[in-house]
Amino acid sequence: MSRHLPARPHRHDVLIAAGGLLGGLALWFLGLTGGRPIDGFAEPLTLVALAVMAGAELLRRTAPRTALAVGVPALALDLSTGTLIATVVMFTDLVYAAVLYGPPAAARRVPRGCELFTVLVTLVSLALLRRPEALLLGVAAALLTITPAWTGISIRRYRDSARAARLEAERTALLAELDRREAVGAERARMARELHDMVANHLSAIAIHSTAALSIGEPKAAADALAVIRTNSVQGLAEMRRLIGLLRDAGGEQEPAAAPRLDALDALVEQARTNGSAAGLRFALLDERAPGPLPAPVELAAYRIVQESLTNALKHAAPGEVTVRLGRRPDGPLEVSVASPFGDRPGPRAPGSGAGLVGMRERVALLDGEFEAGPVAGGSDDRKAWRVRAVLPLHERGSQ
Repeated sequence: MSRHLPARPHRHDVLIAAGGLLGGLALWFLGLTGGRPIDGFAEPLTLVALAVMAGAELLRRTAPRTALAVGVPALALDLSTGTLIATVVMFTDLVYAAVLYGPPAAARRVPRGCELFTVLVTLVSLALLRRPEALLLGVAAALLTITPAWTGISIRRYRDSARAARLEAERTALLAELDRREAVGAERARMARELHDMVANHLSAIAIHSTAALSIGEPKAAADALAVIRTNSVQGLAEMRRLIGLLRDAGGEQEPAAAPRLDALDALVEQARTNGSAAGLRFALLDERAPGPLPAPVELAAYRIVQESLTNALKHAAPGEVTVRLGRRPDGPLEVSVASPFGDRPGPRAPGSGAGLVGMRERVALLDGEFEAGPVAGGSDDRKAWRVRAVLPLHERGSQ
């Protein structure tokens, strides 16, 4: 079993105790005492009080209440045996240290005790001496007790205020760092979604047609596949340049290029029709929206959801028809639905990472909408279909 060892005295406390002890001894040998001892007390007892007070100084920082408790009887003995100024000065330092280094309870009680002691000394002196000079004893008691106690309170409050200000500054810096990291993470996620949605469609078409060109021995089919590859490569580079332009001009007042809108879905579906013809895919766009403007974030999210859904259809859908449907009642939310044939398909298939569904779900969540994706019952041919469905509210987040 380990024992709790007391803390060693602070180096400064050792110097204070040694200085007080040596100073008191010098005053004693020079005969510089405060008066004669009271009857019944031997004069050498002044040195005992000096030694005890110096020993208490060793505890002024590590055990301030104990040091003050030891110093009170040592002061009483010193006053009764002639009084050395060094002993009195060390006592005032113990009062100061008890308030400054002691627990909060000591910081409250020691000054009140000093004030009460000063009042008692003043009243007793006036009652016994019955002369105005008795007030000087009250002043002396105040100098020995109240003055160091109030000084300790002032310094303790300043120290506590400085510590609180430092902690508040550290907390503010920590919160700022957390906000910065959150902002950086959100921006990186947004950039990842944009990059994936912009380029994945073109790269998927390139992968499918390059695989077809390598596996088909017909020169005309290979030439058609290479033409599609070139078209998608050029469009992919254009999308990359647009994204890089957005990033470079992020601090500008205007966006360097317009964000995609739903009016461009016809071209997007036509492009998917060209890219998916080799895989036996057909594409249809059904726009059943009520007339009326849409907020730009809603249009961008709907466009990206359709774009990613068509990309997934090019990668994984079985031969058949892919249907893109947009619906909106007056003053209602925008509903986006993309259904594609679900099942095995012959021919080349591009690999997928699952990031597309994650990105679509995040886009819908940012608008407080609803999102679902998975296989559902198909049409009249009883084939299953893979459906992506998103409901996008038109109100801004937090406006309700």
